Amino acid sequence: MKIGILGAGAVGAYLVLGLSEKFGDDLRVIASGERAERLKTDGLEINGKRYELNVQTPKEASGLDVLFVCLKYNALRAALGDIRDVVGKDTLVVSLMNGVDSEEIIGEAIGEEHIVYSLIKISSTRNGNDIRFPLPKGKTGIYLGMPGKKAAEEKNVMKIARIFDDTPIIVHLSDDILRDIWDKFGLNISRNLPQAILDVGAGAYDDSEHVDNLKKKLRQEVVTVAQAKGIGISEAMMPGYYTPAQRYSTLQDLDAKRETEIEMFSGALIRIGKELGIPCPYNEVVYDLIKALEEKNRGKFDYEL
Repeated sequence: MKIGILGAGAVGAYLVLGLSEKFGDDLRVIASGERAERLKTDGLEINGKRYELNVQTPKEASGLDVLFVCLKYNALRAALGDIRDVVGKDTLVVSLMNGVDSEEIIGEAIGEEHIVYSLIKISSTRNGNDIRFPLPKGKTGIYLGMPGKKAAEEKNVMKIARIFDDTPIIVHLSDDILRDIWDKFGLNISRNLPQAILDVGAGAYDDSEHVDNLKKKLRQEVVTVAQAKGIGISEAMMPGYYTPAQRYSTLQDLDAKRETEIEMFSGALIRIGKELGIPCPYNEVVYDLIKALEEKNRGKFDYEL
């Protein structure tokens, strides 16, 4: 089986970590230009070990059996041409991106018949070029399913699930994949964003009623929009595994002065809410705050005294 990974950030690195030993050169990292040359030269540093990569351009990788899309949200639409180049008649595409609309965006470009729905639950930290993951446990890993279908009865879902047999990556079959995707979406919005604005560790949710209240109000807006779409998530959040000092992905992006994925989080929720006539005022405020912090990182407010 020939497998491709588009996007060599934290999620792509997790797949490299889990699948390299089993698939060897049949695991390809898809990239072009300067990015491809850098990956060929440097490989990836994962949990302190350097991984050599089989790097191919989208056209070189055309007709893969499976393509895992692990891009940052802001890069997705610009990469749709690359995805079209990779996808052949029988290629299955699995988006492991955060958010709730990447499958829809990709499906519009290549056809829904290629899509297997999924989400991933992992935590990672990055120090320079070294990406580190804790050992998988419990509910961490990859969730697979198809909307309105029993996962174990779906041929394409099981084809993807078997890729991870005899690897350290845990697979969960979901019979309500849209609920699970939206539940994680709500978790990301409510936990990622307040701590990113405050520049504090995840322990703030336990130690401050004000931070915890903001978390709950952001989550409630996700629940309201999801329920209007017929997706039954609740205000209660799944328990997470974190340390008080843990910094989630949005804060890690701000720390590194990278563009965040706020468009995928509050930006997408605000847009969907407007389509349904549902206001999301807390997310609107948080969206503006994160965008302002991005501007600050770019030096927009470096005024002279």
